[in-house]
Amino acid sequence: MAPVRSPLVRTTLRIAGLGTYVPEHRITNDELSSIIDTDDEWIRRRTGIRERRRSRADEFTSDLCLGAVAALSASVQLDAVDYVIAATISPDYQFPSVASIVQDRLGLRNVGAIDISAACAGFAYALDLADALISTGRARNVLVVAGETLTKITDYRDRAMCILFGDGAGAALVTSDDGGASGILARRLNSDGAAGRHLFLTGLNKEIAGIVEPEHFMRQNGRAVYEWVVTHVSAGISELLSSANVRPEEIDWFAPHSANMRMIEAVCERSGIAAERTLTSMQWFGNTSSASIPLALAPAIADGRIKRGDLVLLYGFGGGLVEAGLLLRW
Repeated sequence: MAPVRSPLVRTTLRIAGLGTYVPEHRITNDELSSIIDTDDEWIRRRTGIRERRRSRADEFTSDLCLGAVAALSASVQLDAVDYVIAATISPDYQFPSVASIVQDRLGLRNVGAIDISAACAGFAYALDLADALISTGRARNVLVVAGETLTKITDYRDRAMCILFGDGAGAALVTSDDGGASGILARRLNSDGAAGRHLFLTGLNKEIAGIVEPEHFMRQNGRAVYEWVVTHVSAGISELLSSANVRPEEIDWFAPHSANMRMIEAVCERSGIAAERTLTSMQWFGNTSSASIPLALAPAIADGRIKRGDLVLLYGFGGGLVEAGLLLRW
């Protein structure tokens, strides 16, 4: 199936506010070096990560998402929310959904609530679904939360994996922009299920790619994922920008999934997007999957780097393997 594109259909989605939350406990590179054979210099050189956050034993994804909503509600009103979408691969339960837990704890009534599982592309996929609801008149104010407690499904015996992942959450209020200034200019959604065996978390079916995985941990073929991302995401960005008749140098800000700094540098080099226009969150939070893009956006919004009218490219990619790119007029 060809990737989903709509470069000629502009929609008037507006991100009215963004909030984030991370747990208090920091896992430094030095702390990891005390339990596995590694060191701070090796981790920073390979990944760009200095530390990541870890949730308490009694703190789950819905708790982190609600923390992000609390930060969001400081700048916007949530009483008109009529739909909740949660993006996560580490839900509190298989059901009820994180979205339903958030809806209940916020006291929202008569609203839709659904979780989506698109791994590190989850935030971009959730925004795309919110846009579809708004542009068709099915909703006017959608609360999008993206949260992960990945440390609970990380195998700390796996040297290559445990240095990467952390916990965090983001929340965005998505609404219609009646003035028509903001919106999605183009999008690219794609899935390559055949490559899913390179990055997975076992569920009821514990066998994948002929390998039986007895434990509920994430597993990754790092080299294969790196090559897939550098090839597919770089090409996807070029295709997305071309479809909107936008040159790489016209992008004001690029917020890719913060997986690995070396990976992002390679994508920027291939796609022609300037590194100084790239926003990341992995240095202090690690790879937070669906939460990584909002965690990267929030500081740039707070300090005024991202301004209304800016051309912003969001591009998520991860387990599935899936990718989702949105070109936004902020």
